[in-house]
Amino acid sequence: MDRSQKADSVAQLNANFNEVSVVVVTRNLGLTVAQSTALRTKMREVGASYKVAKNRLAKLALKDTQFEGLEDYLSGPTALATSVDPVAAAKAAVDFAKANPKLEIVGGSMGGTLLDEAGVKALASMPSLDELRAKLVGLVQAPATKVAQLSTAPAAKLARVFGAYAAKDAA
Repeated sequence: MDRSQKADSVAQLNANFNEVSVVVVTRNLGLTVAQSTALRTKMREVGASYKVAKNRLAKLALKDTQFEGLEDYLSGPTALATSVDPVAAAKAAVDFAKANPKLEIVGGSMGGTLLDEAGVKALASMPSLDELRAKLVGLVQAPATKVAQLSTAPAAKLARVFGAYAAKDAA
């Protein structure tokens, strides 16, 4: 990798760090190509990305971002999982690490808050942004549905009463 490629790589990483809301640092302890591909696919499915970067270049890219404290986690064979959704990257990485012990969660950062391994796992246990939106929509729709049911109930009761009187008079 020549100097210009390194500069481009640092610029791309820095731009990525400025767009995302969470970064999870993982340690790759001998993942096969198939396992690594499966992890990247899982990350893409939830809207996250997984990138292996040279630690020295990643440290340079972290400067002047909200994730500057992650420099201490960047040693050894590391990779970075990032996402705009604060939970997506953590959830995908932790789920994959449960099934595959060759991937180790080192730590991470959500905004300016540094997270250790336990913090990343706690973040992964939270509902994702899409799940929270679905719950919110369900909560908003529930009262409207109940109001509609209550407003039509008296008319339906009146119709049944009139129908009963009509049937009684006809008999």
